[in-house]
Amino acid sequence: MIKSPLQIAREGYVPKMPKSLQGTVKIVEGDNTESVADQGKIKEMFPNTYGMPVITFEPGDSHGVSKVFNVGVILSGGQAPGGHNVIYGLFDGLKKLNPENKLYGFLGGPGGLVDNQYIEITVDMVAHYRNTGGFDIIGSGRTKLEKAEQFDKGLENCKKLNISALVIIGGDDSNTNAAVLAEYYAQKGAGIQVIGVPKTIDGDLKNEVIEASFGFDTAVKVYSELIGNIQRDANSAKKYWHFIKLMGRSASHICLECALQTQPNIAIISEEVEAKKLTLDDVVTYIADIVAKRAANGENFGTVLVPEGLVEFIPAMKKLIAELNDILAGNEEDISKFESNKEKRQFVAGKLSPESSEVFRSLPSSFANQLMLDRDPHGNVQVSMIETEKLLIDMVKAKLKKMKKEGKFKGKFSGQPHFFGYEGRCASPSNFDADYCYSLGNTASVLINEGKTGYMASVRNLTSPADEWIAGGVPVTMMMNMEKRHGEMKPVIQKALVELDGEPFRKFVEKRDEWALNTMYVYPGPIQYFGPSIVCDNTTKTLEFEQLK
Repeated sequence: MIKSPLQIAREGYVPKMPKSLQGTVKIVEGDNTESVADQGKIKEMFPNTYGMPVITFEPGDSHGVSKVFNVGVILSGGQAPGGHNVIYGLFDGLKKLNPENKLYGFLGGPGGLVDNQYIEITVDMVAHYRNTGGFDIIGSGRTKLEKAEQFDKGLENCKKLNISALVIIGGDDSNTNAAVLAEYYAQKGAGIQVIGVPKTIDGDLKNEVIEASFGFDTAVKVYSELIGNIQRDANSAKKYWHFIKLMGRSASHICLECALQTQPNIAIISEEVEAKKLTLDDVVTYIADIVAKRAANGENFGTVLVPEGLVEFIPAMKKLIAELNDILAGNEEDISKFESNKEKRQFVAGKLSPESSEVFRSLPSSFANQLMLDRDPHGNVQVSMIETEKLLIDMVKAKLKKMKKEGKFKGKFSGQPHFFGYEGRCASPSNFDADYCYSLGNTASVLINEGKTGYMASVRNLTSPADEWIAGGVPVTMMMNMEKRHGEMKPVIQKALVELDGEPFRKFVEKRDEWALNTMYVYPGPIQYFGPSIVCDNTTKTLEFEQLK
């Protein structure tokens, strides 16, 4: 393996951990839990793993060696900085419990469990991946575990390796799969525990005991550096409006955090758009008005941050997409027979409600085609493929042209589109994510040793120094509700959206009008791994504001 000087230096970094994980551990159980919604239905579907208590770890005084057990680990879904450190922490935690414990990595995501593709993870292997980005140690994948045949095949493969526990590192959909798998194995008395770890750069897997999903911290710092670079260029050239689409399919946490870090002229928050029932034209008008006001001050440049999932939050578009999801799922064979996109659009438009059909027919053909693209394995529209930033540039340009004829705009407008997505998913983890992920991996090893299943590893109190963090476990069922997927109601982990009455959004609202008209850009620069704690170990603005004491 060829290593950069930074990677060589990072291999020597020793992640910080909560005091409760630094020695032996005592388990403290809280009150029994219930799901966030649809309690009766969730309890019925998860009779063996519903209602379990939240678990907190405290320093213990026992020094015995645990029994020997083998564990399998799976990286599921999109990459997020810190995944390697979860495995690093899990490996170290297992070996601390008993040096004879073994860790197997299933290759290419959940599909590796079903297809029995695996490697044994060794101390030499872990050494090469300490504090690095990416998921390349074992690879990831998006195979959805939802059928009994898959569960049974996975059980058969685990038995061959004498595996008694699985750790699934993933987002809300992947951890939903983990909960279903845990329930299935518990119901069968299979002797396989399942533990989840919260991963997603989108930041939408969180609640009162999962304060942050790993990877969010690093990703928003990478994006904020890029945005800062673009803003400095904009302020230098003074002739371009940069429309920057950011990852965040179902929530605007990334967009909000990057706005708080960089102070752009405009940041659209999808949840606010939905709450105010804004139309696409309303959003365009809002942007165009700010462009015109800045032009009146002689500033024909600026930055606009746009969440990739914006179109799903515009009420009329949300209704259209929901109908499209059902139509595409139920008419896949018929639609595949059409050779041209025009024929597909005409067929789909004929099956939509009158209101949605009108919206669909009014869209540019290229944009309508993007809305019809194949859904992901979880039934979601692939919003990263929808060029919202280009659509907004075209619509703002048209709006300004009309305003110029009316004498309401006398400046110039030139839009530049950007999409920051993959740039942040495999970055070298920040010190925060390196520490957090290592702690999550160790936490998972303790949950396994305690015989727990259907739990997600949890580390809280994240704005305090790492040795004051609180480790433990959270029943996955307490986060679940029923939602429509592929035309059917299914149990899923409820996504955490931006709270419009929350402190991070309130701080943004306090400042956005000032940022809109004045050039007040902040240039965060690259992630710092060495140096004063104030620049190396700082958390996100989101966590800082959410935990204001």
